[in-house]
Amino acid sequence: MECSWKTVVLLVCASLGIQYTAIRSLRDPFSSPCQGGDHCQHREPKEYQWRSPCDEGHESPGPFHSHARKHIILFATTRSGSSFTGQLFNQHPDIFYLFEPLYHVQQAFTNSSARLRKILDRRALLGACRDLLHNLYNCDFHFLENYIKPEPRDHATGSFFRRGSSSALCSPPVCEDSPDTQEPDEIWCSKKCRSLNLTLAGRACQDRGHMAIKTVRIPEIKDLKILSEDPRLNLKIVHLVRDPRGILASRMIAFLDQFRAWKIWNATGRKPHYVDLSQITRTCKDLSDSAETGFSKPTWLKGRYMLVRYEDLAKEPVEKAKEIYKFIGLDMDPKILTWILHNTNGSNAPDGNYKFTTTRNSKATAESWRLNLSFHIVQTVQNLCNTTLSQLGYRIVNSVADLRNMSNSVVEPRTFLPFL
Repeated sequence: MECSWKTVVLLVCASLGIQYTAIRSLRDPFSSPCQGGDHCQHREPKEYQWRSPCDEGHESPGPFHSHARKHIILFATTRSGSSFTGQLFNQHPDIFYLFEPLYHVQQAFTNSSARLRKILDRRALLGACRDLLHNLYNCDFHFLENYIKPEPRDHATGSFFRRGSSSALCSPPVCEDSPDTQEPDEIWCSKKCRSLNLTLAGRACQDRGHMAIKTVRIPEIKDLKILSEDPRLNLKIVHLVRDPRGILASRMIAFLDQFRAWKIWNATGRKPHYVDLSQITRTCKDLSDSAETGFSKPTWLKGRYMLVRYEDLAKEPVEKAKEIYKFIGLDMDPKILTWILHNTNGSNAPDGNYKFTTTRNSKATAESWRLNLSFHIVQTVQNLCNTTLSQLGYRIVNSVADLRNMSNSVVEPRTFLPFL
């Protein structure tokens, strides 16, 4: 039976083009190591190769694995201000920044058949995500070809998710047509830069001193334990959190189809029977569990973990950015200060016009949900997420007047020190 299950896993991985990734994450139930080198191979330049458990022998990491090189992960949940926060890394000229590369892994699993999804469970998905992160931190962009659809040809693709959110992918040598007179943005990057050459992207990554990746597709901090314990990565985890009430309000705007029932409830005051409360309870549990892991200070997070509230960053963006850069051990480039001053003092346009942008009045945006959510919905979230709100320092509101009184912040003054 053991061998037949292994055969099933190999067939599943082959059908998804995942190579050894899912096998790594599912290898624990099997008593013997995986066999057959063809299933355990992946394409990595030898000088910075990270070997799978099926490779023969081990090599010490090459010169690419310098302790001075920082590998940063911005760990967040959807609609928590992560796009805004990610720009603090994207603007640094020596940081190679990637916006949600794990999107491609999630799509590969989601688009598989129901039968395959049942076999490739949550553990397999997380294993695939961790493997991709490790390879990307090694600047191996070819590994992404296992997940991008349609499959890249000659290591080039026009389907890289949100390429324009990474200035490194919209600048020479990756994009030779980028203008010298303006910062890269998603609109002209998708038009001017055409297909992304993954080989060039890998080389550009190596040329920069550090790398940062933003993800909202890993549920809990403890899922990063394997990466954090790898001394070659020198990983720094910036854990971004936000008031769950603000997260819900933002999701209702950005994801209309998924949150249609909430929108109806908010507009009519009548709760539809089909409202999916797990859309917020699951988020609160992940927020709470991850924060609790960080607060408990396990040894594998020592020197590697910092919790940041989006509201604090929005209120004092310059000071908080300085704290983040001090934690990761880099100087804050003047370009970052210029970006902050330009992107945090604007006037907020109607929601539909800026829901995926980073230019706005950040201080006003952080608590703007208080003017948009009904008191009944706020009460519901408070009841479902009371532990999370208390844990992260967010005050409960007890009346409509209390909710709408913007002169009294619901964000308690708290200091969350990095775990050093």
